[in-house]
Amino acid sequence: MALLTVQNVKIVGVSAAVPKEIEKVGMLECFAQGEAEKVMALTGIKERRIAPQGMTCSDYCVIAAEKLIEELEWSKDSIDALIFVSVSRDYSEPNTSTVIQGKMGLQASCYTIDIPMACSGYCYGLSVIASLLSSGCMKRALLLVGDTPSKILSSLDKTLWPLHGDAGTATALEYNLVAKPMYFNLLSDGSQYNAIIAPSSGVREPVSEESLKMQIIEPGIIRNRTHVAMDGMAVFSFTITCVPKCIKSLCEYINLDIQEIDYLLLHQANEYIDEKIRKKLKLDKEKVPYCLEYFGNTSSGTIPMTMVTKIREELWSKSQKMILCGFGAGLSWGAVYLETENVKVLPLIEY
Repeated sequence: MALLTVQNVKIVGVSAAVPKEIEKVGMLECFAQGEAEKVMALTGIKERRIAPQGMTCSDYCVIAAEKLIEELEWSKDSIDALIFVSVSRDYSEPNTSTVIQGKMGLQASCYTIDIPMACSGYCYGLSVIASLLSSGCMKRALLLVGDTPSKILSSLDKTLWPLHGDAGTATALEYNLVAKPMYFNLLSDGSQYNAIIAPSSGVREPVSEESLKMQIIEPGIIRNRTHVAMDGMAVFSFTITCVPKCIKSLCEYINLDIQEIDYLLLHQANEYIDEKIRKKLKLDKEKVPYCLEYFGNTSSGTIPMTMVTKIREELWSKSQKMILCGFGAGLSWGAVYLETENVKVLPLIEY
């Protein structure tokens, strides 16, 4: 069943780390004259952070996690689980979560697993880690979420490269008997798996000399088969149709009037799409904050990035009723309703 309820779990902290290097959309060479301005007006994205060579998503997640557990005054031996959600993992084998466990010096009994999901990954990851904690066998856990899209996209593809940025985030959760329940609605449609795909990135089509050849798809779109490609119209249609329905179904499941929430935190790939969703749900702009103007689409990291950069003080100072919603590759999408209380949200870390 797509709808589920998870008890006894509380989010206690959130942090995020991004590269120091800023790349401005208006300065990109992949655009013809006048195109950059149109893209910025449509998407709302003006600049993104790009990781230098040798730095990966896991590195930024570790930076965010180390700072967060320091602020929370957690002993590393008290961390019972670590989940890493990303499509830009360090290796296909071994799991990046296990590599992180070793780097951070966590105990050998710490449960580690990768979830190789993109833009819906924060909601899916939250459902998995909350379910692990809900019985009380595990007490503390880290959800590390983000991506470095710059490592898997073509810089010569004007349809995707200008929209994506690099980031890593950490969310700390605890078993708590008095925590309010989390409610989830999680869905997928694998019949549209090729709407967002890197064709030569696994064992079905192994990387070869042929797949590495750069191809001119059309003017301004040059990539090889290891790079991510997207059917923009298919994704647009899916998003504006399925995402509002998902959120409405979640509200019906828990008998919630959506106007009662303090915030709707959407995955952010494109402000035009998100505004379509917001208007369908009839929510005021103040309830749907965006951070994509300066960070772009950070894949599964956009939701915690918004917490850190847009509503940090609000989350820290008082309780909040929120719906989080992610959607993208798979195709997969999901929403979660949760109530937070005095979450320790750290300032953005630049590294």
